[in-house]
Amino acid sequence: MYDENERIVGSNEQIEDLQAESSIRPRWLKDYIGQDKVKEKLDIFIQSSLSRNEPLDHVLLQGPPGLGKTTLSTIIANELGVNLRVTSGPAIERPSDLASILTNLAEGDVLFIDEIHRINRSVEEILYSAMEDFVLDIIVGKGPNAQSIRIDLAKFTLIGATTRAGMLSAPLRDRFGVLLALNLYDTKDLTTIVQRSAQILDIPIDDKGALEIARRSRGTPRIANRLLKRVRDFAIVKADEKIDFETSKRGLELLEIDPMGLDTMDKKIIMTMYDNFGGGPVGVDTIAASTGIENITIEDVYEPYLLQIGFISRTPRGRVLTRKAYEHYGLKIEE
Repeated sequence: MYDENERIVGSNEQIEDLQAESSIRPRWLKDYIGQDKVKEKLDIFIQSSLSRNEPLDHVLLQGPPGLGKTTLSTIIANELGVNLRVTSGPAIERPSDLASILTNLAEGDVLFIDEIHRINRSVEEILYSAMEDFVLDIIVGKGPNAQSIRIDLAKFTLIGATTRAGMLSAPLRDRFGVLLALNLYDTKDLTTIVQRSAQILDIPIDDKGALEIARRSRGTPRIANRLLKRVRDFAIVKADEKIDFETSKRGLELLEIDPMGLDTMDKKIIMTMYDNFGGGPVGVDTIAASTGIENITIEDVYEPYLLQIGFISRTPRGRVLTRKAYEHYGLKIEE
């Protein structure tokens, strides 16, 4: 079975990303590239919070994986001059886990919960009073001897990150004062990110080489940084360690990533739809059976990007290839 976590153009975090991202992640808002509207709003809210000497309102960051939600949470804590505590929704299994985290926060601290849409329902209900009134209401004991205990908490800022805002319950979403949506990056900003990362990692690269990597990065900084490291490996062995346009192009072709950022698995889905089903309409279950990829993986991993770039469309009868997909792969359009 094909593993998304082994995929070089996959936007999910991989082990090598954790090792490298700590050094290349920006630490201050002025160093953060792209997402200009998000930065402008955040700057205003942070400056207002500091001038009022009050904690920042709770922040919800939403958007696809790899766009910098975790990086933004670190930047917010740095700009506020407070400590950052990082956890994730699935890691907080019981109310006692949340109570332990919240009672150890100091005044003004930032708590970052990644994948907040996956938080346990019983934990979520305790989070409501913590976010709104900065208190913990906990039931101790069972039956007639059960008692409700209220614990006062230091005023803190909760930053929640989610790739699926629609899965958040309305009561939880309503308790966030600042809602920020991160969008896919354009090629210009991604080129700047590649150049900045190359400088930090001491990788010689020219403008055209950086642009070629950015073009194939699916609008995602995490993928851009990953491709940069793979092209660097190619340059060290095959091209005197310097990355120019030709080196980038040859390195990315070796990795089987085409100019649109599509890899062999994307091509397999497109070609299966064309060869076996005349371009569609065809259902996801049928595509899954034909390619050997689970239908949930197709819907969550492969399909979103193919929809974003307009290579496939959804219809009531199933998925259909578009003219752009035919033209990209040089396929004959069946009339």
